[in-house]
Amino acid sequence: MPLYEMTSDAFRPITPTSFTEQKVRERADLQRLLRVQIDVLGDDLYVLSEEFGDWEDSRRRIDLLAIDQEANLVVIELKRTNDGGHMELQAVRYASMVSAMTFERAAQIHGAFLTQMGEPSEDAKDRILSFLNWEEPDEENFAPDVRIILVSEDFGKELTTAVLWLRDRDIDIRCVRLRPYQDGETRLVDVQQIIPLPEAHDYQVQLREKEQVGRKKRAERYDVRLKFWTGLVALARTRQTRHANIKPGSHNWLGASSGIRGLGLQYSLVQECGIVELYIDRGEAEENKRIFDKLHARQEEIEKTFGGTLSWERLDTKRACRIKHVIERGGYRSPEQDWPAIQTEMVETMIRLETALQPALDSLGM
Repeated sequence: MPLYEMTSDAFRPITPTSFTEQKVRERADLQRLLRVQIDVLGDDLYVLSEEFGDWEDSRRRIDLLAIDQEANLVVIELKRTNDGGHMELQAVRYASMVSAMTFERAAQIHGAFLTQMGEPSEDAKDRILSFLNWEEPDEENFAPDVRIILVSEDFGKELTTAVLWLRDRDIDIRCVRLRPYQDGETRLVDVQQIIPLPEAHDYQVQLREKEQVGRKKRAERYDVRLKFWTGLVALARTRQTRHANIKPGSHNWLGASSGIRGLGLQYSLVQECGIVELYIDRGEAEENKRIFDKLHARQEEIEKTFGGTLSWERLDTKRACRIKHVIERGGYRSPEQDWPAIQTEMVETMIRLETALQPALDSLGM
């Protein structure tokens, strides 16, 4: 549709132009402006990185990588052409490449982006948490899906047909048109989301269908965790550890008492790794910190017996505290044939952790 200025006497047409005529470049102009004003695209987005391409055997780069407030990753591809080229194929490939990204990895790449922008890289983690309104990283709920936003001067029929087909298969892909106009010395841009139409009823139906798919995926994830914990408990039973008689569940943690109320020996499982920890929560922050400090005073002795470094997390802004060790071998997204090795390392690490902590726990006199 044409763009007009409404005067007191008439509708005055604004002359349409093109980014090519205006000598507007993709990276140096469109991308540069959008990376600091991403709200132009009409979504509540936060830019993590620009020209991201940190993967093996590929020189391809994502124009802008963002997250939305549901913690979904968002791949944003830009073209200044009037047909969009083959950007939908490109974007789908990129979405698959970043789909397994963790919160920690996102914080790393955002730190590099902040450095590029002349800002402190150490703020990366806090900025992401603030945008998501999270108190601490939640790997379980980070990047549950990858969305795609295609941005171009216009889109050809082949591209829009492909996008509609992908949307019918529950891929969240959108087309945003940036149409330039020239009004004297002033350049204008009309920004419109054309797929899906924001007010379309079908869009709402697709959202409901997408949520149903999301619930199914979550249920499948719970089944995977239950199966993993069942194998770990069976192994713990052969070693006669505290977790031998724990009933496996579908949560991302499995805990047993250390023998002291509020001090639990706990396994945690996320997508890419396992965690073995002592979790301290007797209901009052002051008491939890006091117990943690007594144990921390014996850090050297405990880590020597454990045979490695532990992560001592006092969590001053939280009620609880924890002392943990991360099993880097893998998590529940690892191939199932790798689970026995991961489970064995987790059980052996828990035995070492309990042995190392026991003298200090006994000295608490609780």
